[in-house]
Amino acid sequence: MTAVLRPLLALLSLGLAPVAALGCETALLLSIDTSGSIDRGEYRLQVQGLADALADPDVAEALVRGQVALAVVQWSGAGQQRVTLGWQRMLSPRAVAAFARAAGDQDRAFDGSDTAVGEAIGFATDQFAAVPDCRRRVIDISGDGPLNAGRPLGPERARALAAGITINAIAIEDVGRSIPITEFYRRAVITPKGFVVTARGLMDYPRAIREKLLRETARPLG
Repeated sequence: MTAVLRPLLALLSLGLAPVAALGCETALLLSIDTSGSIDRGEYRLQVQGLADALADPDVAEALVRGQVALAVVQWSGAGQQRVTLGWQRMLSPRAVAAFARAAGDQDRAFDGSDTAVGEAIGFATDQFAAVPDCRRRVIDISGDGPLNAGRPLGPERARALAAGITINAIAIEDVGRSIPITEFYRRAVITPKGFVVTARGLMDYPRAIREKLLRETARPLG
């Protein structure tokens, strides 16, 4: 018996054999609205809120447990979509902390344009080809306005749904007003198994993104 085999057999005899890696539970693409209705201060609130939510101990633990793959896209008007943080696997607390810092430090990709929600969904859908091993695929889109530019939303949403992608959303509402943006995302954007979290203004965004990340990274039952 070789010296290499002896420790393994000893573990087997005690029922302590090494556990195989779980693999990627979820590929989660975070899609951030940078259209003209988002000013510079509000943009910073979005990216810092995202960074703080990722660094939250409960969120970080869920990301590592599920070996979640994360990426960030910024979007605005027609033809304005860009991957600002490419896919990275959250395999350790250090990896989550590094991604959170990068999320907070990212420069704004677009400024002062329209709101092409359909193209944002279509672009996000195309990014999942790079993470075929992840069991779940989720687009996490945030925005403060309805579609007013670019390709129609319906076909892009249908394409995402056909690819097995879940679309969730954060609707950023003006403080003190009704919830038309929430209703737009609920009726026209999210998929049947998706959900919308409402942020009452950008100051409420950190709370909303933390809540949504915890729901998205929870281990599915059954």
